[in-house]
Amino acid sequence: MTAQMAGDRRSELAENLAGVRARIAAACAVAGRAADEVTLIAITKMFPAADVALLAGLGVTDFGENRDQEASPKIAEAKVRGVLARWHFVGQLQVNKSGSVVSYADVVHSVDRRRLVRALGAHAVSAGRLITCLVQVNLDQAAAVGAHAQAKEGARGGTLPAEVPGLADAIAGTQGLVLGGVMAVAPLGRPAGPAFSLLRQVAETMRADHPSATMISAGMSGDLDEAISEGATHVRVGTALLGGRQSFVR
Repeated sequence: MTAQMAGDRRSELAENLAGVRARIAAACAVAGRAADEVTLIAITKMFPAADVALLAGLGVTDFGENRDQEASPKIAEAKVRGVLARWHFVGQLQVNKSGSVVSYADVVHSVDRRRLVRALGAHAVSAGRLITCLVQVNLDQAAAVGAHAQAKEGARGGTLPAEVPGLADAIAGTQGLVLGGVMAVAPLGRPAGPAFSLLRQVAETMRADHPSATMISAGMSGDLDEAISEGATHVRVGTALLGGRQSFVR
């Protein structure tokens, strides 16, 4: 990338970032919340480490990735570029990838089964790290009767609301892990507001037993306003910040 191209890209990202921050501030104002209650996570999947470095230079501190095979080398390159950031793993996580993810992620948003809890804990202890974990709640199947199997196999992943307390207890009781709160993705083809309202209820129930589990990771480019109105503390924004995604060559 030439200096001119880098400068143009920085200007583009700065403009997008200002727009996203303005949206967050406006949504917080409507909800009667302070803008600093919401953390912006820049979702950089399918974008290069150069963009991570530019966003970090613009003041972004939290970044998210959803595929280990892309995230691991990108984060290593970002560190070489001098980026100091908090990294979030937000995608569905296979147990056999948990060791790699633990090596770089500070927060894992997609914890939805006990086997994964055990694997993350074992790798965290081995690596001498403390990993914050969020219980992913499946809002697509939350209202379905007898949908346990579908919820587990659904494209979005996640566990049913009724199963959240047990999984939260498992995380809280596992060495090397810290229970951070909940995460969800709004259901496809349905209004986001009611789904995020349910997530808020699940989060409140969790906090009754685990007061320090205050994180609610919800809302993306298209629905961050609704998520903030229902108490989201972290929003995961990709397209509105970085533009349309395309594959890149490292």
